[in-house]
Amino acid sequence: MANVLFVKANNRDQSISLKLYDAFLSEYRAKNPNDDITELNLFEVELPYYNGEMFSGIIKLSKGDELTTEEQNAVAIANGYADQFLAADKVVFAFPLWNFTIPAQLLTYLSYLSQPRKTFSYSAQGPVGLQGGKKVVLLNARGSVYSEGPLAQKEMSVNYVKSMLGFWGITDIEMVIVEGHLQFQDRAQHIIETGLAEAVKIATGF
Repeated sequence: MANVLFVKANNRDQSISLKLYDAFLSEYRAKNPNDDITELNLFEVELPYYNGEMFSGIIKLSKGDELTTEEQNAVAIANGYADQFLAADKVVFAFPLWNFTIPAQLLTYLSYLSQPRKTFSYSAQGPVGLQGGKKVVLLNARGSVYSEGPLAQKEMSVNYVKSMLGFWGITDIEMVIVEGHLQFQDRAQHIIETGLAEAVKIATGF
């Protein structure tokens, strides 16, 4: 039995990334009825900004230093989410590309997770990821084509999330990306349906 965390980072009605999420989750549940599945909707929970108190508190905690009351409160919030992530064997992220990057809620959440001695450690050779055994799937949607062509250099959603996961040592990453459905209206439905089918396929073997 696996511990699986599903992270939802979109709240738009008819969002394609949420359609991917629902298709993947439904198939995964059907194929793995005994797994322990946790759903985290980042738009339904309170995520205070990652600020100086949280940053300094996390660093102090990793060094064993004493924290102020404010730092303790901030770190307790971050650690609640970090511990949940660390306990997961598999993680699924569903998120869109908004203004070339990820929603603020997802950025805040990932900042909570990036902690010394939890997701990475420092060494003389540089940072070392500590979460290499985790499996991850990224479900992403963007209305135009960013995988190639003139917009490729502006894609900072999937690239950012992959960079953070890689920093934590996670390399077992599968992706389902739906793109161009707004750019190519004449074949939008085909693009979306192809993505949904791919999400179901990956969920079957995840």
